[in-house]
Amino acid sequence: MAPHFDHPGEQAAQDPIRLLAIRDTPLSVDEVFRAVGDDETGGTTLFVGTVRNHDGGADVESLGYSCHPSAEAEMRRIAERVAAKYPVRALAAVHRVGDLSVGDLAVVVAVSCPHRGEAFEACRMLIDDLKHEVPIWKHQRFSDGTEEWVGAC
Repeated sequence: MAPHFDHPGEQAAQDPIRLLAIRDTPLSVDEVFRAVGDDETGGTTLFVGTVRNHDGGADVESLGYSCHPSAEAEMRRIAERVAAKYPVRALAAVHRVGDLSVGDLAVVVAVSCPHRGEAFEACRMLIDDLKHEVPIWKHQRFSDGTEEWVGAC
């Protein structure tokens, strides 16, 4: 079922997916924020995921992300699904792969919609679905010398 919008200006943009990437270089919040700029939006929501210093009660030293070759195509599928469900004017998502340190940016996503509520909901769906469905794996290394693989970003 197609979404219903009360105002003509709330219709989704023709191509709201402005930036999708998996990178082995540091991510930029500014780049993602600029990618979703749109004069027809009243709300932009940005989520930044960083490497934290702990997980499950253990101290994290560092971690590495790796991905399946289909990961970027899966990101696009999810982005298209979010844009179909909400009146998204602009959407962007980038994820890091390779070795990261505590504090590094692991993922940055943003969504712009006519209203803030829609932007929050669409951004939440985008990051949650990326985390659960995109084939990106996390290899955590702990300060006690142990390590673990986690099957999603």
